[in-house]
Amino acid sequence: MGSGYKANAIYGGRPISKDKIYLAHTPSIIIGTPGRVADHMRRKTFVTSSIKTLVLDEFDKSLEVGFEKEMREIIENLKQIEKSILTSATQDIEIPEFVGIKNEVVINYLDTKTTELSIEIVNSQEKNKLQALVDLLYHIGNEPGIIFCNFKNTINYVSDFLKQQHIPHGHFYGGMGQIERERALIKFRNGTHQIIIATDLAARGLDIPELNFIIHYQLPLKLEEFTHRNGRTARMNASGTAYVLKWIDESLPEFIDATNVLKLQDKETTIFSKWATLFVSGGRKDKISKGDIAGLFFKQGNLKGEELGVIELKQDCAFVGVPKEKALEIVEKTNNTRLKKKKVRITLL
Repeated sequence: MGSGYKANAIYGGRPISKDKIYLAHTPSIIIGTPGRVADHMRRKTFVTSSIKTLVLDEFDKSLEVGFEKEMREIIENLKQIEKSILTSATQDIEIPEFVGIKNEVVINYLDTKTTELSIEIVNSQEKNKLQALVDLLYHIGNEPGIIFCNFKNTINYVSDFLKQQHIPHGHFYGGMGQIERERALIKFRNGTHQIIIATDLAARGLDIPELNFIIHYQLPLKLEEFTHRNGRTARMNASGTAYVLKWIDESLPEFIDATNVLKLQDKETTIFSKWATLFVSGGRKDKISKGDIAGLFFKQGNLKGEELGVIELKQDCAFVGVPKEKALEIVEKTNNTRLKKKKVRITLL
């Protein structure tokens, strides 16, 4: 945002030694997951005495029983806190005493209806709902969205069927490695995948673009899950649709009170992606900028302005969206090229 504040993100799934390098020059803001933040506190990687503000995003999740040990440890180590800010789209828990909240001020935006969310019921004649899902995707057309499942095994089951139908898609769930999850989101953001199949892990706090729709392939177990899933679309002032896919003999949970049943129409459409993602083996630490990468792809890759997609620049690498039909040709023209002082590999992701 160009705020001038140094911020560092710390989380599991990558070497803690990398965190230590980033934290060697003290940041103004540390953003992290409970387990990794608590780990750094034990190691005394950063000084806690000067921390005055604590923000708990998705506090109804981070203060659940599974995180209580780490959260209690973190808060007990922050003796100088002057202000605590707790944010979430839902609040289904009592805030534990160890959080130390007193004289709280509640700011509630739930009554400011600025979104236009439609909830549509889609009935499936078959219990497995796979054909109804495909029919629904063709009804929606070539638009970005998330298909929500409750379990990893279901994601694999749905994915296999979509592959048979030649519908490109990605995955996002807790059992994936951190790098796999990050790359799945990169491909989703740059349009390589219009559709991603995910568990409720994707219902909160992800940096993804505005979505036109979400599909509840499996019905959520709780109201909070339903709310957070739906919150991935119709954000801010935009409109969006949440489709509830149910077997015709299946009963809806009480918290889903939608009654509008959608009649699917046959549409002559295809679900495709015009983008592919290329990996560049150099990043910020090599003094490489987005402009450097754009220049390489324009000059040596012979791309026109509108043919260069999203560039995501990381500390040690970069990812670039390019036209799918030109991807291999661009790799051939740009691989093993020197960017700044580094010879970079460029490969298809």
